[in-house]
Amino acid sequence: MAKIKNLAELRKMREEQQKQLNLREKSNDPEKYVQIKVGMATSGIASGAKRIMDFLIVELDKRGIEAVVTQTGDMGYCYAEPTIEVTRPGEEPIVFGYVDTQRADEIIEKYIKNGELVEGIIPVNYESID
Repeated sequence: MAKIKNLAELRKMREEQQKQLNLREKSNDPEKYVQIKVGMATSGIASGAKRIMDFLIVELDKRGIEAVVTQTGDMGYCYAEPTIEVTRPGEEPIVFGYVDTQRADEIIEKYIKNGELVEGIIPVNYESID
C-alpha cells in the first residue's frame, strides 16, 4: 500500500472506500434501488454504451439518486444500441433503445424520478417460459 503524504490524499482514499462500501451494501438488497443494466456487448460498446454508463453513474450520484448501475451482455436489440434496462423498485423492467446522453438525462429526470414514460421504449416481444 502506498504511503499517504497529505490530508487531501487521505480524504480521497476515504471517499473511494466509502463508494466501495456503498456499492457492497446496495448489492445485498438490490430490489430496494433503481437498477440499470447497460448493454455492453460488442455492438453496444461500438455504439457508445461505455459513455452512457459513465454518464449515468455520474449523473445519478450528482442528483442523489440511489441506484445500482451494472453492465450486461447482448440484450437482443442490436439495432437500437446503446440500450439500457431500467427497473424501478417493485416494477417490471423497461428497455430503452437509442440512448444518448440527452435521452439518458430525460430517463433520469422523467422516468426514474417520476415514473413518467419517455420515448425510446423497446416493446416486449417475448413471453417468459415457466
